[in-house]
Amino acid sequence: MTVVKPGAELEAMVDVTERLTCLIEGQARAFERHRPQDAATTLTEVARLANLYRAGSAEVRASPGKLNEAPAALRARLLSATQAFETALERQGKALAASKVITEGVVKAIADEIAARRSMGQAYGPGAPRRATATAITLNRQA
Repeated sequence: MTVVKPGAELEAMVDVTERLTCLIEGQARAFERHRPQDAATTLTEVARLANLYRAGSAEVRASPGKLNEAPAALRARLLSATQAFETALERQGKALAASKVITEGVVKAIADEIAARRSMGQAYGPGAPRRATATAITLNRQA
């Protein structure tokens, strides 16, 4: 029979939250430095920890008594870790949004240049208007 220390599940939740926060902050820094390849190296671990966090959060919501019975210091650590996690998520979201805007701008600039360099389509007759040839990249405005 395994004896579980009171608050052990919450201690684990604090640990998962702190580790996940650290990785998310690292990813945000990578995007802010325009180095998304650096963020890609931690994707597997972030996904694993995010699943643990989701499961742990669901368990805490399902059994609020465990949280109420935990020592005040542990509850304070969990609250602090959760607030830091939410701050890191917000920072990462802003960095990703900025990266998306930059990427879409680059794609649009490339598409505009391609469209400008394409030869005009042939028209019928000497006064007929000439139309540029449309391509998928010039039609899609988003990356």
